[in-house]
Amino acid sequence: MNRYPLWKYAIIVVVLVISAIYALPNLFGEAPAVQVSPARATVKVDSATVSRVERALAEQALQPDVIQLEGTSVRARFATTDDQLKARDALDKALNPDPAAPDHIVALNLVPRTPGWLAALHASPMYLGLDLRGGVHFMLQVDMAAALQRRIDVLTTDLRNALREKNIRHGGISRNGQAIELRVRDTATLNAATDLIRAQFTDLQVVATPDGTDTRITATIRPEAARAVQDQALKQNITTLHNRINELGVAEPVIQQQGADRIVVQLPGVQDTAKAKDILGRTATLEVRLVDESTEGRAAEQGNGPVPFGSERYPERSGQAVIVKREVLLTGENLTDAQAGFDDTQQPAVHLTLDAKGSRIFRDVTRDNIGKRMAIILFEKGKGEVVTAPVIRSEIGGGRVQISGAMSTTEANDTALLLRAGSLAAPMEIVEERTIGPSLGAENIEKGFNSVIWGFVVIVAFMCIYYMVFGAFSSIALGFNLLLLVSVLSMLQATLTLPGIAAMALALGMAIDSNVLINERVREELRRGASPQMAINAGYEHAWATILDSNVTSLIAGLALLIFGSGPVRGFAVVHCLGIVTSMFSSVFFSRGLVNLWYGRQKKLKTVSIGTVWRADGQAPAPKAD
Repeated sequence: MNRYPLWKYAIIVVVLVISAIYALPNLFGEAPAVQVSPARATVKVDSATVSRVERALAEQALQPDVIQLEGTSVRARFATTDDQLKARDALDKALNPDPAAPDHIVALNLVPRTPGWLAALHASPMYLGLDLRGGVHFMLQVDMAAALQRRIDVLTTDLRNALREKNIRHGGISRNGQAIELRVRDTATLNAATDLIRAQFTDLQVVATPDGTDTRITATIRPEAARAVQDQALKQNITTLHNRINELGVAEPVIQQQGADRIVVQLPGVQDTAKAKDILGRTATLEVRLVDESTEGRAAEQGNGPVPFGSERYPERSGQAVIVKREVLLTGENLTDAQAGFDDTQQPAVHLTLDAKGSRIFRDVTRDNIGKRMAIILFEKGKGEVVTAPVIRSEIGGGRVQISGAMSTTEANDTALLLRAGSLAAPMEIVEERTIGPSLGAENIEKGFNSVIWGFVVIVAFMCIYYMVFGAFSSIALGFNLLLLVSVLSMLQATLTLPGIAAMALALGMAIDSNVLINERVREELRRGASPQMAINAGYEHAWATILDSNVTSLIAGLALLIFGSGPVRGFAVVHCLGIVTSMFSSVFFSRGLVNLWYGRQKKLKTVSIGTVWRADGQAPAPKAD
């Protein structure tokens, strides 16, 4: 009756061992570290970079605890913050000989002290939020007027080109604030122009007014289109910030919209505020120029002469110099999309899509310069590099361009990413900045964990006094629930914040509530005169329905917080929902296993230790309990 089969105990043991392993990394804490990542997409960080880092540290007699290559960054862990600061200065000097054009980002960071054998099992500690770990908080204001201004500029250029292609003569087109003004002289031209705008420029609404002998057409962006432009600008800026912050190696950064035109950025563990600002301000732009193939240009390219007047020198990825003309034919402003892919020979390539103006310019340039070389230059932080310089074989129309050359699949993806989201859709400025030091975060952790521990201790003391042995079983199940909850959060790599710790304390109370229901149900069965074995069995079976109903209703409320909440509310909801699920396993399945293991093997059980069981009349304790 009160015996578990062997496979149920096996499940309990397996879950217990796995929970202990994946909760263990949270005990080791974090260590100060220096992280080296590429400052430009064309810079590689690999094993050779690791060797350079080792040599630079050895020259300064600095001994790191661990140096490891993770993805596209190298992390060196140190025992003290003093060594960390010295290492940062040494690596910055060794890896960036030209401070004006750095190749690498050398930033301060915090990394887990997880032992190697746990890391080999992919066991990692929970991420800690800004309020627990320390870090920086930025509030960024997006200039929505500038986003609309850029859209108006693009529409003005596209409308001018469309009128030219349709051979619609007009008296001039200009931009006036947030409106596009077009002058026409007769009714036929008026009708043709308005029909063109309504057919091809659905984002614009048109109003025609007399202006002397002419008619003035005023086109403005529709309100719904303006909102779409602003929403898209906000989303692209958030995407761009995500891409840039990845270079800092920040675990679980918080980047979210606040209001209609603001973005909140929280970077837990980042100690270098200046470096974070530098990353947030990064840009990547594209320029298309013709290669200078004059005699002087070729000589300068081979290093046998100066750069001709009107030309500039830029390096290729191989280090070979390319002399290009200063005249910029196209820029990233004409780029509407960039996707990584493969060319006709199945080599990695980047496929670009140009707007109407860019398509026309590119078609004319390629038609007039067949047999000449054209350079596509990628600029990051003011430093240009020639991605490719192919020979123009034929006229290229349709607005689709392919960049290919000596690049890997990863480089193609990185280049496409930088071109697609490398520049901000609208300017931003920092309107609020806060730095939370590691000491304050440590204080918050200590206070939060103390609240959970003291809550746990008080609950255990009460349960053991009031329910005796059954209270001890409930306390062990409660400890198992806490271990299971921490391990699940660690496996999911969830971010723990102060509201999350509050949810963890709440989970303890909700978990012990289930055991209280079970214990009282067992007491009730004993009060009715049931045998101890029958009382235990009936107590667990009859309490299960109540426990399930109460936990499901709490879970529904938690899911509502998770779906509709944001920020700290979502952090609370995640821990709350997981705590409900783990408590149902620990308070019912696990505690029943303990009771069965202790009492189930006793065939002639006369009493159970569940505290004083009073009869319904309250006069005398019922038998069969102690």
